[in-house]
Amino acid sequence: MIDFHCHVDLFPDAKEVVAEITRRKCYVLAVTTTPLAWAGTNRVVGDAPRVKVGLGLHPQLVAQRHAEVDEFGRLLPQARYVGEIGLDGSARHRGSFELQQRVFRKMLRLTEEAGGRIMSIHSRGAATSVLDEIEQQPAAGTAVLHWFTGTIGELRRASDLGCWFSVGPAMLRTKKGRRLVEGMPPDRVLTESDGPFAQDQEGPVVPWRLESAIRVLGEVWALSEEDVKGQVQCNLRSLLGAPAHDASW
Repeated sequence: MIDFHCHVDLFPDAKEVVAEITRRKCYVLAVTTTPLAWAGTNRVVGDAPRVKVGLGLHPQLVAQRHAEVDEFGRLLPQARYVGEIGLDGSARHRGSFELQQRVFRKMLRLTEEAGGRIMSIHSRGAATSVLDEIEQQPAAGTAVLHWFTGTIGELRRASDLGCWFSVGPAMLRTKKGRRLVEGMPPDRVLTESDGPFAQDQEGPVVPWRLESAIRVLGEVWALSEEDVKGQVQCNLRSLLGAPAHDASW
């Protein structure tokens, strides 16, 4: 199973979750919410072979933690992946939106100067603004829009800009989420849990419990569940530029 957006360090039993990820041979991008969480998340992940850590500064925390953008720049050479970064235009965080934009713009610039990265990006209530920033700094790398909730028009623009998308069970339970997936390029879609924030009937979604997302993708793409898993694995290799025979990342 592939989980391209999971807050591994925020599970109460994070080490047990990593052990189970390893046992089940899942591929997981462990995103962080602040640069100061980078070291701790790397300690939790340890030498788990299929778990990579993303360096992030979550837009919902920018009002309190914006000074950490300098730490983001200092740590960036150590990080192959960036996430979670982006903008949040929801009512609760609208007051910090201009500050979020300045911080997001600076992180994209720093990432561009570092040679570009694969980035997991938050865009709730702010898809157009996020796409504006991505369009202005394309050399920052490849944007993977996590749990995208924009309009169909914004989805088309994101696709035209070369963005990727990560989708999970919580998103695909909604009619809007499914409608958006129907418009996404199948060769640029990855699965995600967004655990422990996203929930299902059993509690926080974990990386090995993404079957409902696989099932919905199968319905949308008219593929069997096994073929969907193969497509998502192929997509991950394509994103990483890995040969078809290479399952590592």
